[in-house]
Amino acid sequence: MWDTLDRLRDVLARFPLAIIQLAGRVGVGATFFKAGLLKYQSWEFTVKLFQDEYRVPLLDPAVAARIAMVQELTIPVLLFVGLATRLATLPLLGMIAVIQTFVYPNAYNEHLVWGSILLLLLTRGPGVLSLDYLIERRLFRRSIGATALTAARTVASSPKAQL
Repeated sequence: MWDTLDRLRDVLARFPLAIIQLAGRVGVGATFFKAGLLKYQSWEFTVKLFQDEYRVPLLDPAVAARIAMVQELTIPVLLFVGLATRLATLPLLGMIAVIQTFVYPNAYNEHLVWGSILLLLLTRGPGVLSLDYLIERRLFRRSIGATALTAARTVASSPKAQL
């Protein structure tokens, strides 16, 4: 029985992390993007919500509503394609903290799920199914090529190489 459980655990451990990272990016991104669309489509109602229900401190309700809408319509796009992913998680984590603290303190179940996914992306990155990965790979190749070229020139110009 333990042998079967060990084999099952080994099979499950081979599930690609990149798929989990992609699902997390799309899932959290879609949640925020839908909220942004809703704010955009019913702007007057959104401002009224920020005045009467959300009551974010220190900000005028119209300003807070606009900031939230812009963030919710732009940052998820970065998550969807996996561009500047680690940076993109930070404002969303901030929004979750504000919502949890000032707006819906009893919605911690949802906020913990969203926050956990964003923390996974912040600490582990977006995975190989992302533009970040492609850009990093391309830059890494260039830096390896430049390093190899510099090393070759150094060897070629050394006094021993000229003998």
